Amino acid sequence: MTITLYQLEGCPYCELVADRLDELGVEYENVWVEGLHSRRNEVKRVSGQRQVPVLVDDERGITMAESERIIEYLDTTYAT
Repeated sequence: MTITLYQLEGCPYCELVADRLDELGVEYENVWVEGLHSRRNEVKRVSGQRQVPVLVDDERGITMAESERIIEYLDTTYAT
């Protein structure tokens, strides 16, 4: 399983998603992004926008932004 979380240090929304991944025991890779939106080219490349958090679930072909949507997806997909 390959899950990547693009996040910004100190971002409370990113922390919510990271905490939920940890609670669910889901392994993931962190990609820390730049504070300036104009420098978030990798986030733009994978998601079409520059805001974080962005979750990429390669196994399921899912890329999404917005912490509430991501947490709902994680709960639906990975909660047992």
